[in-house]
Amino acid sequence: MTSPGPDDPTLGLFSVLREDGSTDPAQDPLLAPELLRAMFRQMLRIRRIDERMLGKQRQGKVGFYGTITGQEATPIATAFALREGDWVFPALRESSIMLCRGFSLVTWLAQVYGNAADVQKGRQMPSHQAGRAVNQVGWSSCIGPQVPQAVGAAMAEKRLARKEGRPPNVMIAFLGDGATSQPDFHAAMTFAAIEKPPVVIVCQNNHWSISVPTHKQTASKTLAVKAHAYGIAGARVDGNDVIAVHRVVGEAVDRARRGEGPTFVECLTYRMGPHSSSDDPTRYRSQDEVEAWGKKDPLARFERHLRRAGLLDDAQLASLEAELHEEFERAVAEVESHGPPSRGSLFEDTFGGALPPHLKEQQAELLAGPEAPAHH
Repeated sequence: MTSPGPDDPTLGLFSVLREDGSTDPAQDPLLAPELLRAMFRQMLRIRRIDERMLGKQRQGKVGFYGTITGQEATPIATAFALREGDWVFPALRESSIMLCRGFSLVTWLAQVYGNAADVQKGRQMPSHQAGRAVNQVGWSSCIGPQVPQAVGAAMAEKRLARKEGRPPNVMIAFLGDGATSQPDFHAAMTFAAIEKPPVVIVCQNNHWSISVPTHKQTASKTLAVKAHAYGIAGARVDGNDVIAVHRVVGEAVDRARRGEGPTFVECLTYRMGPHSSSDDPTRYRSQDEVEAWGKKDPLARFERHLRRAGLLDDAQLASLEAELHEEFERAVAEVESHGPPSRGSLFEDTFGGALPPHLKEQQAELLAGPEAPAHH
């Protein structure tokens, strides 16, 4: 068996943006200015939302929050590489894709609060948003199961599209570096290779599976190189380069839609903040490491590019900041005006027909008791 050569895309690191904001002209896809501005807006939007919502968690307004600070480029670039009919199977740090695809910020925030405005009726953990309106599946919080789910959905879509005589919609599965150590990853990669459904598996390698570093997860030179063992296409891309991710993931999506099989994409990035609001990263990683990656901030890097290209200046940035601040304040005020879900909602959506007698009895007992005080 021959090893992958030095030019293999799973061993290199594809990039377009240089640290100073200039581009490699040989790799630059020359995206339209409107698309570049839209991606920057969404990256800045989720950065500011994360800052504010982590503050809300510290104030006791929400119970849990997971920021994506430092990882904005990968989900935002992916969102703009998809078509309306494509489906997203996220892990913890991809809910921003929903906002890019038109999901209401009020409804999105309500899922963090888990209150009466939450379409999931407070039944899911915060930061586990889902929305059928934008084809985004709920995440279970277990590590890895969304990957075989995406492959299975892609297998079904392949058959349905063939029956209906149309190009298939593409399923995008996200996972972190730690999930590559899970059996679900192996099962998903195996079925994807054999069945060749329209699926793209995107790994955000942010270097830390909570407190476990990537080098303790695998002895492989890269995570992307694992694609060879399963027999599918693979690529490794700078996950802090929004233009590079858009190109690589976009090409993989197009290939899947043409019926040319799945792709495993490793996006090399870094989680700047804690794993979640419950985590203290100072216990397992150095400040020097955090500061070194801070210099590779994908948002600052992209801003430098837009300024060089004449697509952003101080006045435009200030206007955008003000617009995003107003949008958040208006949305969070509406969300916080709602109380907790009604007690009666506990029994909703559990049966297609009438409740069985034992649950009717429990429902009556619950509703007859005093209402629990709201927590604000």
